[in-house]
Amino acid sequence: MWFANFFIAGSMTMVIPFLSLYIESFGDYSKAYVQNWSGWVFAITFVTAFIASPIWGRFGDKYGRKPFLIAAAIGLSVSVFLMGSVNSVMALFILRFFMGIFTGFISTSQALISTQTPKHMAGRVLGTLQTGNVTGSLMGPMLGGMLADSVGFSTTFHITSITLVIAGLFVIFGLKEYKLEESTNETTQRNYSSKEVILLIVRHPMLLATMIISMFVQIAHFSIQPILSLYVAELHGPINLAFFSGIAFSITGLGNLLMAKKWGSIADKYGYEKIIIFLLFASAIVYFPGAFVTDIWQLVILRFLLGVTLGGIIPVRTAYVRQEAPVSIQGEVLGYSTSLRFLGNIIGPALGGFISGLYGISSVFFFTSGLLFISGISLFLTRQLQPKTRAQLN
Repeated sequence: MWFANFFIAGSMTMVIPFLSLYIESFGDYSKAYVQNWSGWVFAITFVTAFIASPIWGRFGDKYGRKPFLIAAAIGLSVSVFLMGSVNSVMALFILRFFMGIFTGFISTSQALISTQTPKHMAGRVLGTLQTGNVTGSLMGPMLGGMLADSVGFSTTFHITSITLVIAGLFVIFGLKEYKLEESTNETTQRNYSSKEVILLIVRHPMLLATMIISMFVQIAHFSIQPILSLYVAELHGPINLAFFSGIAFSITGLGNLLMAKKWGSIADKYGYEKIIIFLLFASAIVYFPGAFVTDIWQLVILRFLLGVTLGGIIPVRTAYVRQEAPVSIQGEVLGYSTSLRFLGNIIGPALGGFISGLYGISSVFFFTSGLLFISGISLFLTRQLQPKTRAQLN
């Protein structure tokens, strides 16, 4: 699954650097038209994924997660392959919409590995799994840009579809999924309706708060993304702007890569709730000075530290769900959590652009730091007020 996630994440990010350039190649469009449709084409995948994630999660709980992983790899491969053959913005938009249906590969793989892993080491194992995702995300944009320059946009899409097929082959031939039962207790063995799953989440304040804060973390992370290049230009000027913007983007993933497994191990030892709260406060502290930097390398250092802190939240959060939710519904619970994360992916860039337009780029760092700090306080208070009991239906 590490290698499958590596190929999926790499493939999904290979086309991002030149998506707007691909749209531009369809015709003689204005700059505003290209920018507008680039945003819509990028965002529509997350909109569809927001809707589809809980459905796939429930499917995985009932029929197993391996069949979905295979279907997702095939669906993504077909979508990306066809993108290389379109000649209109609307056709690309429709294919990106279709692609969103199968975008839950990585979150489903996390649910699968979570259920196949003993609880006492879930954080470390999920942290290790995430390094595959992060490594692919780091290499994907670079390779995609190189391929696009060498062989053109269409051929790059076709090559990318092959790597998605490779991910599917890893699942087909390298993975055996075991059907696990948490206990012989009737409550954990029986089937839950979707309504009952939602009620279980709502009746578990800490679980609900953790899932909602997943959305806020994504809003915080993505709020600076669309304007980061502009901020780099302010700090460094136009010389080698693309190169230094790439460093500022990628260095966060490097920090994540180095520490994701370590945070999982620490959380296994000291408790998932405590570590999530700590990481939220640490991320808020790291984000805040970004508004005051005067040199590109100061920004790069802070972005690296952000990857160290913010990146640990995802595997620890997944391990926490593994601890709190019955095995029979973990996929659906993670599906709802993933939907909220995708919603954050949609809200974050729009909100960051709106705030920077009104008050300047520095204000986005203040907003983001405050959002993470408030999230940490909320989760801390929820933990103090909630009785430490396992979520069960009444």
